Amino acid sequence: MLELWGIVIVFIVCPILGALPLIAWLTQAMTGRQLAQIGTGNISVSSAFYHGGTLVGILAVVSEAIKGIAAVLLTRTFFGQESAWELVALIALVIGRYSAGRGAGTTNAVWGFAVHDPLAAVFVFLLASVSFTIVRSRQLAKFGILILFPLIVAILHAEDPARIIAAVALAALLGWIYKQIPDDLNLPVEEAQPESQATFKFFRGAQDILTLDDELDAAFVGQKAARLAQIKRWGYSVPKGWIIAPYENPEPLIEMLQPSELLPLVVRSSAIGEDTELASAAGQYETVLNVTSKQGLREAIAQCQASYNSQSAVQYRRDRGLFDAAMAVLIQQQVQGVYSGVAFTRDPITKQGDAVVIEALPGNATGVVSGRVTPEQYRAYVVETDNFTSIQLEGQGNIPAALIKQVAYLSRHLEQRYHGIPQDIEWTYDGQTLWVLQTRPITTLLPIWTRKIAAEVIPGLIRPLTWSINRPLTCGVWGGIFALVLGERSVGLDFNQTATLHYSRSYFNATLLGEIFRRMGLPPESLEFLTRGAKMSKPPLDATLRNLPGLVRLLVREFCLSMDFNWDNRRQFVPALSKLSEEVVEDLDPARLLARVDLILELLRRATYYSILAPLSAALRQAIFRVKDGEIDNSRTPEVAALQDIQDLAINARQTLAEFDPDKVFEQLEQTPEGLEILEKFDKLLQRYGYLSDVGTDIAVPTWKEEPHAVKQLFVQFMQTNEPPRRQERPRTASLTGEAKRNRGIVQRRVHLKGQVTELYSRFLAELRWCFVALEQIWLKSGLLEQPGDIFFLELEEVRRLVESFEPDFVEQLQDLVQLRRTQLAQDNELNPAPLLVYGNNPPAFPFRTDIPSPDQVLQGIPASPGQAEGLVKVLRNLQAVPDIDKDTILVVPYTDSGWAPLLVRAGGLIAEAGGRLSHGAIIAREYGIPAIMDVHGATWLLQDGQRVRIDGYRGIVEISNDLRPDLRPE
Repeated sequence: MLELWGIVIVFIVCPILGALPLIAWLTQAMTGRQLAQIGTGNISVSSAFYHGGTLVGILAVVSEAIKGIAAVLLTRTFFGQESAWELVALIALVIGRYSAGRGAGTTNAVWGFAVHDPLAAVFVFLLASVSFTIVRSRQLAKFGILILFPLIVAILHAEDPARIIAAVALAALLGWIYKQIPDDLNLPVEEAQPESQATFKFFRGAQDILTLDDELDAAFVGQKAARLAQIKRWGYSVPKGWIIAPYENPEPLIEMLQPSELLPLVVRSSAIGEDTELASAAGQYETVLNVTSKQGLREAIAQCQASYNSQSAVQYRRDRGLFDAAMAVLIQQQVQGVYSGVAFTRDPITKQGDAVVIEALPGNATGVVSGRVTPEQYRAYVVETDNFTSIQLEGQGNIPAALIKQVAYLSRHLEQRYHGIPQDIEWTYDGQTLWVLQTRPITTLLPIWTRKIAAEVIPGLIRPLTWSINRPLTCGVWGGIFALVLGERSVGLDFNQTATLHYSRSYFNATLLGEIFRRMGLPPESLEFLTRGAKMSKPPLDATLRNLPGLVRLLVREFCLSMDFNWDNRRQFVPALSKLSEEVVEDLDPARLLARVDLILELLRRATYYSILAPLSAALRQAIFRVKDGEIDNSRTPEVAALQDIQDLAINARQTLAEFDPDKVFEQLEQTPEGLEILEKFDKLLQRYGYLSDVGTDIAVPTWKEEPHAVKQLFVQFMQTNEPPRRQERPRTASLTGEAKRNRGIVQRRVHLKGQVTELYSRFLAELRWCFVALEQIWLKSGLLEQPGDIFFLELEEVRRLVESFEPDFVEQLQDLVQLRRTQLAQDNELNPAPLLVYGNNPPAFPFRTDIPSPDQVLQGIPASPGQAEGLVKVLRNLQAVPDIDKDTILVVPYTDSGWAPLLVRAGGLIAEAGGRLSHGAIIAREYGIPAIMDVHGATWLLQDGQRVRIDGYRGIVEISNDLRPDLRPE
């Protein structure tokens, strides 16, 4: 029993002890500085010396030494003296120290090990001191000790293998941590507290000469050098290079290098803040070519460093709000280029398309960059699949086509390496090797905005009122979720920039989301995995471990989601809906309508949290427990439940009317008591599901209650068919194993919760719409607005201004403002398809369109509902005109929302431009056994009415035939 308590101490108390930020508390109490926000961000002994001074550093040593000693002595109480458990306790302590405090735990381990095994500690100390004094290499001494100390343990305690294994594990852990965090001893000595500078100079040892073969920290040596070192590790050809860190003495490197006429060097800037996503600083700092002597090298380094403080460079940084930092200097072997140039992985002028734009000329790359010579220009299109790669070129010149293709292939792959961020790449070819001289983000093409996911969350054309409400709600909730996971690492992220409008359509900030997920230790495609069922790569283990506390906090929220929702539902949502139903909105004046709007918005802020987290939770559980889509019951999802109720009522109506005229069904039902009963049930059904609309998240779109025509049409079509209801057959519970049954139940409960949340959220949005419609009616009568729908071209704050404070100037320009926005929406409506990606914040007003595919071309999407179907295309871009649809129709739509459900069940197959396996259309299609493919970009424009297609819902393939319906064939 005593040892059991010892295990508790080791695995619970020791990590907590290590996580205590004593150094941070001491430094803040004595100097007012927060270590996590300055320097390297480490909370370590060396950072305490550096930022707090000698006294703070000494107290930091004492506090961390006490932790290490306490962990060993506590463990000794339970396991006896010199047990392997004492080293395990130090491992747990160091893990807690690193995960919560961004410290390596070296002081903890040193003093703890000294108490654990004094003899071995003395040997290690003596050997380490001698080696450091002689070699003066901090890196060699640091990693040498990590090899030395388990070796000495093995020599002294060969009979205790557990102790040896624990020592090796502790050394490996420390070595791994050293690779993860920046070293405070690399900070400039001149900026340390004056009384600590001598100590820092000693422990820094002899400065190791940094090269491009090292793993470099961009915060220390700048992005240019760090990126070149990174791509060199990836296997790309980069000229050999050396780095002079900021404030570092260049003389040791100058003495080592031997520049000459035969082996000239190039001296380049690598300023901190240069070549980043915020600023390229192109042309601001000096580059010196053809350095052929030591004196020339010395002068070139000085010239390069001096350029950091030039008038133009200082003004550049001020104009972009960048802080003055420091400059490292990069020295490389100069390549004698036969052909050189630059490559842009996306066109920086048109800001769209997939072409790699390449500029090239004979000789080195300086001529292209300088702008003094007009280079040859090429456009390359790289098409790559699992089986082959094709590169098509546009442009002619004297540069070999094979070389241009090689540059294009390299450029596209570098862009992929950098998470799809467009790259500006400088290259040169010496007759044998294609060298990369530089790669940096194209700052004018950032951020990258994507329609993926956004096209499903808030689809279609969006009016100002909808956006002014949805954007703060959505961005606010997502920001809260991200901040919950990231904690302090969320500093500097503007979650309000998560989404924006381009061409009156919603786009998500792919650049920001990618950065968020990388900080969370998750792959950039995580959001698509959770919202659309896409594949996700394995997250890096080290980054995930760093974010473990935040991920645990999120999992706790996920675990408590159902309980939290039920609590809020009982205490807030149900009473609020009851209160809202007691008022007749048409009887309220503008002030009371605005108060009602504010009440609904306050409820929506909380409901939005559940509307985002419930689908994520369901998707996460489905992925973890590997429950197939076909095993899930979506009958409680509002649109599925509505379809089933309409279908059941239509079957009863068909039994009542043996013969009927499809155009006069409702008039005929009025003729009999049974028919009147069915009509009464139909009215109740409209009341029950009247909150649904074509686009559930867009309050500008009328609800079923307001425009029931599509529902009536579906009711009639269900009456006309003699087929039994097509419902998805799921495996019976009795046929499942105990574990499979339990897993399915865990997922199913979340799916049911998702259905509840969807209904609640949609009800609140419908109530919100009806408030604005009532307010609009008042203003139409008063002449403030001219035509129905005008109110949705105002923003929420503009509506508030009109209600709360009558401003004559604003009222005078109101109708012109509405008309201007209506005109813009009409122009944006002509854009089809909208670009999938938008680069930068100012996209072109009229983006290029994609060519229509040739016959027999294959389009690829996401398989969303199994099955195969062949039929004639019917493109439907909105629900304004509902066409005749039957089982020979392959319906092609821009997106699928709850309001599209009546159409989907009538079609033989579905193709959607947006969405995934978890979208409304996919769920409906699976419920009714209709093959469906989602995320087929540009489908409503690439495919034409009457075109014959074959869709494969298993593989996500659309095969286009050249056959048209006879009445559509040209004469």
